[in-house]
Amino acid sequence: MAEQQPTPPPSHNAPVIKIDDAIEAIGMGKFQRRILWAAGLCFTADATEIMLLSFLSLTLQSEWGLTANQTANMTACVFAGSLFGTLTLGYLGDHYGRRPAFLLSCAIISVFGVLTAFSTGYSSLLGIRFMVGFGVGGLTVPFDIFAEFLPTSARGKHLLVIEYFWTAGSVMTPLFAFLTLSTSWRLFVILCAVPCIISGCLGVCLVPESPRWLISVGRDDEAMAVVRKAAADNGLNPDDLFHSSVKLKDEHVESSRFSDLLSKKWRKINILLWFTWIGYAMGYYGTILTVTRVFDADAVEGAADGGTPEFDYKAIFISASAEIVGLFVVIQTVDSFGRIPSQVMAYLGGGVFLFSLSMLADSANANVLTVLAFFGRAFEMMGSCVTWVSTAEILPTEIRTTGHSAANAMGRTGAFISPYLVGTNNPIKAVGAIMLMVHLVTAFCAYHLPESKGRVIGHIDDSNHTETDEHNEQEGSEMTFQYGSGSKTPVQPVV
Repeated sequence: MAEQQPTPPPSHNAPVIKIDDAIEAIGMGKFQRRILWAAGLCFTADATEIMLLSFLSLTLQSEWGLTANQTANMTACVFAGSLFGTLTLGYLGDHYGRRPAFLLSCAIISVFGVLTAFSTGYSSLLGIRFMVGFGVGGLTVPFDIFAEFLPTSARGKHLLVIEYFWTAGSVMTPLFAFLTLSTSWRLFVILCAVPCIISGCLGVCLVPESPRWLISVGRDDEAMAVVRKAAADNGLNPDDLFHSSVKLKDEHVESSRFSDLLSKKWRKINILLWFTWIGYAMGYYGTILTVTRVFDADAVEGAADGGTPEFDYKAIFISASAEIVGLFVVIQTVDSFGRIPSQVMAYLGGGVFLFSLSMLADSANANVLTVLAFFGRAFEMMGSCVTWVSTAEILPTEIRTTGHSAANAMGRTGAFISPYLVGTNNPIKAVGAIMLMVHLVTAFCAYHLPESKGRVIGHIDDSNHTETDEHNEQEGSEMTFQYGSGSKTPVQPVV
């Protein structure tokens, strides 16, 4: 990852500077890379804990003699837990700090992820996996911590780089399944918990509290201490960047509540975000479950007859690898195409390929289906990645983790529906038609979100994004976009 040259604050003699200028001044370096690893492994944990369900459910359907509805419940309970977890842990992130919420999420996933291996029956497994989902619901917080430490010019690509960790989890899970499921599913679920254990350890040692959050609650001196430490870790002299008389501008805001998300100021954006997240989650997880269903029909039948599931690991691994391609493409294009066009194109493409896969599932040969699954998952990955980035950039500091968590909760609601929609009792062609409609609605909602490319994090104007895009091209990234009045003023140090 290339180092970014630091940008000094606009006026070295200014006694007070904004937190945005301070973050720009420390640049991009070792400090952010450490946080990237801690936060990124949380994404790996999220992927492994979700992806393992498609393997674990069929394995236990065979071993424990479960019905199709019971296996769907195993998947749904994780998403139900994440729905409650994202609302609870996101709220804690805004009111008690990003770091405590991050560490608590890691602890819950690690403990209950390991406890899954000691489940003695169906009921105990559901309860434990519900708690794993509860912890997974808090994983918007480390993403927001990472976003809040990134300078504007580096934010788009680096917020997408973190998605490589999710992709690593998506690829690791079928590999873990291939190596362990024939021996013990209990060993399989323990391996899937390891990334979160490592993430928690790194979080304790390397991740400080977000200075943007500290500023928002009036702890200005602590915020400056974090910024100075970050500058030192990046190889800069903090005394040269922030001499002893420099203070951070007090940007204390009132504590936010969930009801604030539907206030006049943020109602439209949050509703659009919620529907985008519902559609993204239904599309993403629905695609994964559909691919598993198409390529493992024999495994499902074998499990139903009491046999041992035989997964088509080759096809699943190839389709999972598609996420690497989709992520690479979107990293190269998101800052040129913009957040909104990237989402619209990805969701439309994902819908078309998933629809085609479903329509041809019973007639096309395996190679054609593998290609369709590959491109379907690539487009789903592209859309979901940019939605995560856009959400973190649009929401202001005082409601960022609450708002991001609320959007994630809506996404988990969509994910909760997906195993029942793609269940084996529903015709595969009907699934494809419904999922196409879901993708069309998702693309429509994403299109009406404001563009955040090149703009200061949390300062987005809720006006027509085409007009503001043109204005932003003329003014550059020194513009802040205010809600309400739509006024735009240059970022300058406060004297």
